[in-house]
Amino acid sequence: MSDDLDDIHPLFHGAPSTTEFKKLRKRIIRNVREAVEQYGMIERGAKWLVCLSGGKDSYTMLAALYELKWRGMLPVELLACNLDQGQPNFPATVLPEFLEKMGVPHRIEYQDTYSIVKEKVPANRTYCALCSRLRRGNLYRIAREEGCSAVVLGHHRDDILETFFMNLFHGGRLATMPPKLVNEDGDLFVYRPMAHVAEADCEKFAQAMNYPIIPCDLCGSQDGLQRQQVKQILDTWEKNSPGRRQVMFKALTNIRPSHMLDDKLFDFAGLMRTVADNSSEKADELSEIPVLR
Repeated sequence: MSDDLDDIHPLFHGAPSTTEFKKLRKRIIRNVREAVEQYGMIERGAKWLVCLSGGKDSYTMLAALYELKWRGMLPVELLACNLDQGQPNFPATVLPEFLEKMGVPHRIEYQDTYSIVKEKVPANRTYCALCSRLRRGNLYRIAREEGCSAVVLGHHRDDILETFFMNLFHGGRLATMPPKLVNEDGDLFVYRPMAHVAEADCEKFAQAMNYPIIPCDLCGSQDGLQRQQVKQILDTWEKNSPGRRQVMFKALTNIRPSHMLDDKLFDFAGLMRTVADNSSEKADELSEIPVLR
């Protein structure tokens, strides 16, 4: 990949020239392209609302989408968006200044959902569910106002795996965050083009590019979060068996309904044998065999 300042997007200016970083960057771009193509995300001429939190994942997503667009592989318009949710000490100027410097079209929206979450959720409960619903509702509204057909989120492979195990352990269902869905009103797509990208790659990439990371302090200090417990379990499995995360992720793309137990997905009651029933003939044959005494 060329890093010539005359033909690369400013998001990649100053990229390390090491072989290791070039391989990392190539892997991330390849993974994003695979997800975009595999799950049919491209509508030529569409406009995407690319949601930025200021974390490593959303920075990586933004850079990857712009590289694909620069290479002619993503014929859509990109509008970056940050929803400032009114968290105390949130550095409100970081993202606007960064996006201005990078020449990225963007919209910064302020909505104090933090106060609502703090008011509605008891002190000993996690904030994530309500916070996520309020954030999603605002992002849908902004997408409509901006004429976007899709809301694009930065969830990566490990987010998807963790959500699967959260549902397995605590929700009693086999489900996770899909790479593509339609919202309840049926007017917007929700895309996760980072679905194939490992979290570790996002972290390495964002650090190498020295992007201004903004941590989420709303719920990060709460002990005993179920998602953190799941992450620790996956970390242990990965440490003991390197590559385990990728194998588990592959399983999510290789589901066999006939080998599960959900009769809404597979007609077990209607399952028929294809060989004719000849049990009576076999019984007659057995009766003719002399019994040894």
